[in-house]
Amino acid sequence: MGRSLAPFIKQLDERFGQGSGQLEARWPEIVGEPLSRVTQPIRLTKGRAGRGGTLELRVVGPAAAFVQHQSAEILARVNLFLGDGAAEKLRIAQGPVKVRAPKSQPVRKVVDRPLAADQEEALNRAVEAAPSPDLRDALLRLGRNVLKDGG
Repeated sequence: MGRSLAPFIKQLDERFGQGSGQLEARWPEIVGEPLSRVTQPIRLTKGRAGRGGTLELRVVGPAAAFVQHQSAEILARVNLFLGDGAAEKLRIAQGPVKVRAPKSQPVRKVVDRPLAADQEEALNRAVEAAPSPDLRDALLRLGRNVLKDGG
């Protein structure tokens, strides 16, 4: 069934182009995270007579001038993704864009490794003469952190 549909799908692709569906799904990868937050691909129209198409972007108002300045680079990246000559022109329409959830960074778990017994003992002897328990505790914490960092 897939083989029988392949020529039909190819014909539709040649006639109408790949559209903005693929672009929208991978837009942050194509243009980068900061630019993807203020732009959204709306449609990609196929050019006539085998020429490249026109990519229409919706852009948040204040970013339109920046996007216009970056249009050559955006088109180059889109053509790298879709294939050479897929988009030749960029049309900018100002308006609201869908808010994308930022990628969350993995949380690093800090492993608090203890000091060696001889280091802990030496540190305790060094701060035992502190005038108050609060100062002694603060000096112990500082000393442990310094020794853990290789100091």
